[in-house]
Amino acid sequence: MTRKQKKTLLRIIVSAALFAAALAVRHFLRDALPWWGELLLFVPAYCVIGWDVLWKAARGIAAGQVFDECFLMAIATLGAFAVGEYPEAAAVMLFYQVGELFQSVAVGRSRRSIAALMDIKPDHANVIRGGEELTVDPAEVAVGELIRVRAGERVPLDGVVEEGTATLDTAALTGETLPREVQPGESAMSGSVNAGAVFTLRTTGLYENSTVQKVLELVESASSRKAKTENFITKFARWYTPAVVISALLLAVVPPLLFGGEWAEWIHRALIFLVVSCPCALVISVPLSFFCGMGGASKKGILIKGSGFVEALSKAGTVVFDKTGTLTNGSFAVGEVHTESMTREDLLDIAALAESYSDHPIARSIVRAHGGHIDPSRVGEVRELPGRGMEAVIDGHKVLAGSLKLMHEAGLTPVCHEGCCGMEGSACVHIARDGQYIGHILISDVLKPTSKAAIAELNSAGIKTVMLTGDTRGAAERTASELGVSEYRAELLPADKVAAVEELIGASAGRRVAFAGDGINDAPVISRADVGFAMGALGSDAAIEAADVILTDDDPAKIPAAYRIAKKTMRIVRQNIVFALAVKFAVLALGAFGIADMWIAVFADVGVAVLAILNAIRAAK
Repeated sequence: MTRKQKKTLLRIIVSAALFAAALAVRHFLRDALPWWGELLLFVPAYCVIGWDVLWKAARGIAAGQVFDECFLMAIATLGAFAVGEYPEAAAVMLFYQVGELFQSVAVGRSRRSIAALMDIKPDHANVIRGGEELTVDPAEVAVGELIRVRAGERVPLDGVVEEGTATLDTAALTGETLPREVQPGESAMSGSVNAGAVFTLRTTGLYENSTVQKVLELVESASSRKAKTENFITKFARWYTPAVVISALLLAVVPPLLFGGEWAEWIHRALIFLVVSCPCALVISVPLSFFCGMGGASKKGILIKGSGFVEALSKAGTVVFDKTGTLTNGSFAVGEVHTESMTREDLLDIAALAESYSDHPIARSIVRAHGGHIDPSRVGEVRELPGRGMEAVIDGHKVLAGSLKLMHEAGLTPVCHEGCCGMEGSACVHIARDGQYIGHILISDVLKPTSKAAIAELNSAGIKTVMLTGDTRGAAERTASELGVSEYRAELLPADKVAAVEELIGASAGRRVAFAGDGINDAPVISRADVGFAMGALGSDAAIEAADVILTDDDPAKIPAAYRIAKKTMRIVRQNIVFALAVKFAVLALGAFGIADMWIAVFADVGVAVLAILNAIRAAK
C-alpha cells in the first residue's frame, strides 16, 4: 500500500470512529439536542474524510471544469447538511472515500504485472575497457564492447556470449518460466536475468535499439491507444454528468414551484439523484478492465499495444498464419530414414560422413541427426556437386549422397516412398554406395511443438484458420493437412500475401482478420491485417512498428491465448457497462419518485463501483 493510500485509510478509520461516536451521542441526547448541536456532532467526521473532495471540487470550479464526481459529491453532501440530513451527509462522504481507496488499491494491484516489466530496465553495465572493469550507464556502451554480467544482474544490452556459459531467466520478456542455457557464440537478450555464473558478453547494438528498450516503449505507448468502447465511455461521461446535474436541479425546483411540493422533500430527492448519478463505476471499471487484460497478457509474454487491439482481437473471425518460422521452425531436420540393405543407423552414418564437408543446411541437418563423432580418417576424397549433392570415398567405398538427378546421372533407379522422388515440397537425400542404391533420407521443415494444438483451439472456437506461404504447393498441402488449417495458399510473394489478406478482410462480414508472421519479411501484411501479430520479433524494428500484438517468443499457442484474453476482457467490459447503467437508472428513477433513500443511493454509487472494479480485476487472471 502506498503512503497516500495509508493516509486515506487512517482518515477513514478516524472519520468512522468520529461518526460512530456522533451516532451514539445523538441516540442518548436525541430529545435534548438542538439542530445545531446535531450538526456539530457530524461535522468533524465529515471534514476529516471529505476536505480533499471539497478542495478538488472548488479547484475544478475555478478551472472551469465543474462537472466531475467531486463536484457531484460536494453538492450532494453539503445539500444533505442544508436539509438536515446530517448523518447521511457524513456517511455518503465516508463510503465514497472507502470506494475510492478500494479503487486505488485495485488499480495498483492490476499494474503490478506491467510494473514488473518496467523493472527490467538495467541500472548499469560493467564494461571492460583497457583491461579494467568500469560501471557505466548502459546508454554509454558502444557496439562491440565487452561487458561482464554477474549472477543476479540483468543483461544490460543485446549481445553474443564471449566467455562462460549463461543461464538466463527470460520470464519478464517471454513469459517462459524455465531458464535458458546460452553457450559462447549464442545471443543473449537485454532485460533477462543472469541466473548462473559470471559471463562476458560482446554487445551487438546500442542500448536505444536493445530488446529491453523496445519492450519498455511498447508498454509505455499501450495506454494511449483506446478502444472504441473506452472512448465511448469517456464521451458518455462528458455529456452524462451535466445532464444529471441539470435533471437534479429541475427535480428540486419544478415540483415545488409548479405543483406546490415541499421544498425540503424535493431537494432531498434531488440530492439522492446526484449521489446515484456519479459515473465512477463506468469511468474507472471500463479502462481498468482493459488495463487488467493487457497486464494479464503481458505476464504470458503477449504485449498488446492498446485497448483498441484487445477489442479488435475479440472480434476475430479469421486468423492467418505465415508458414515458415511461424508454424514451422524454419530449419531443416531429418524426418524419415528409408534403407534397402542396412540399418537406419548405418545409412545415417554414411550420409553424415559424406555431408560433413558441406555447409548446406540440408547437410548440416543430417550431421545433427547423426549426433555422434564424425571420424575424418574414414573419409577419403570428397567432391561437392553443385545443385546435386556430394561424392565421397568412405571406408574405401565410393558414396553418392544427393538429389534424384544425381542418382539418375549414375544410372540408378531409387526405391521411392511418399515424400520423395519428385513430390513437391520434399527435400530428399538419396544415397548410393559402389553403384548400388542403399536408401534415402527425408528432410523437412519441422512443425513447432504447439502449432497443431494452436490451430485446433482456434478451429474449435469457430475461427477460420488460413496458412499463407511462399513454399511449393506440395509442401503447403502436407503442412496444412497435418495442422488441420481451414484453408491454405501457396507459392505467394509478399505482395500476394497482402492481396490474400485484403480478400479475406473483404469476405469477413464485419469480423476481424488477424495475421501472424515472423516479423521480418511479413511486415507489410502484418500492417494490413486488422490485428497483426509479430512472432518472437523483439529484435525486429519493422515488426514492432507494424504489429499490434508482439509475442515475445515464437510460440503459436500464444495466439489463441491472446484471443481468449481479449474475449474475456470484452465480456467483463460489457458486464460492467450493463450492470452499472441498469442499477444507476433504476435507483435514479426510485430516487426521483421518493422511494430510494440516501443509503440506497450510496450503494448505487460506491457499491456498484466496488463490484465493477472487482469484476474488472478478473481480466488479469
